Amino acid sequence: MELSGMPLWAWILFYVLVLIMLVADLKMFGKKGQHEVNVGEALRMTGVWIGVSLLFCVGIYFFYPHDPHEKALEFLSGYLIEKSLSMDNLFVFLMLFSFFGVDRKYQHEVLFWGIFGALILRSIFIFAGAAIVERFDWVLGLFGLFLLYTGAKMFAGNNDQQSNPSNNVIVKWFKKLYPVTEGMRDDKFFVIENGKRFATPLFITLIVIETTDVAFAVDSIPAVFSVSRDPFIVLTSNIFAILGLRALYFALAAVSQYFKYLKYGLGVILIFIGIKMLLEMDGYVNAVFQHFGCEIAVPHIEIPTPVSLIVIFSVLGLSMALSAIIKTKEK
Repeated sequence: MELSGMPLWAWILFYVLVLIMLVADLKMFGKKGQHEVNVGEALRMTGVWIGVSLLFCVGIYFFYPHDPHEKALEFLSGYLIEKSLSMDNLFVFLMLFSFFGVDRKYQHEVLFWGIFGALILRSIFIFAGAAIVERFDWVLGLFGLFLLYTGAKMFAGNNDQQSNPSNNVIVKWFKKLYPVTEGMRDDKFFVIENGKRFATPLFITLIVIETTDVAFAVDSIPAVFSVSRDPFIVLTSNIFAILGLRALYFALAAVSQYFKYLKYGLGVILIFIGIKMLLEMDGYVNAVFQHFGCEIAVPHIEIPTPVSLIVIFSVLGLSMALSAIIKTKEK
């Protein structure tokens, strides 16, 4: 049995590998609830995760059953897109932990289960997205328009980050169904007090992080479809990028002030990807223009994967360098 040209055993092996890496990640970050991750440890683990991802990319380059060289570039592009967009996600996590008053030594536990849930949700989204795109390829045009909107919105402000997490609809619904303690109970998500079971604010934090990741997935998954329509490449690049988020969070948390302009760089990347997708959907775009009586003819232009990779690398690097330079001058 094959799924998207890949044998079923390859999908099963990949998920087994993911579970093993998740367990290894949890063990290497120390015993549950009793370890505060320092910057040095976070940087080392970030390096390990990036190394594992690149090793997987090399495996695609040599062993993928068809177009291995192109698929390796697609994987690398998708990985970089997801990794760069996830960095903005991490700064939202930083704000959430601050809002809910989660001690640093308990944050890695919340992030572990948050990433575990994200892996399941993203897998569902990607399989569903791949099925829709395969049947209705014009959906990619809608993805492109949505990415243009999302990219432009990044220049308008930080409304998502400034919103009150306690106003989350799912949190309000959960609190109506389940009692929540007034304060934290160390690293516990649930406790039994006076014979009654309570959720803790730590679990509420996990709920908000999961729902926040769903919102970010709506941006990142369509973006990865811009460089590959192969479900295996989209899925593996996405999952490898978020597997290392826990380590990357603790590394970035210490230097978050040096990424002031990263959001604008991500906005440029999303707009670029949106335009790329629309240029490849010229037939549908021109049909829409003609429907409204516009004589605009959008040319069919396919931007090669290596060019996309160079643009993403350049914009991301420039925005981070600009942030660091301006922060240094402000000091």
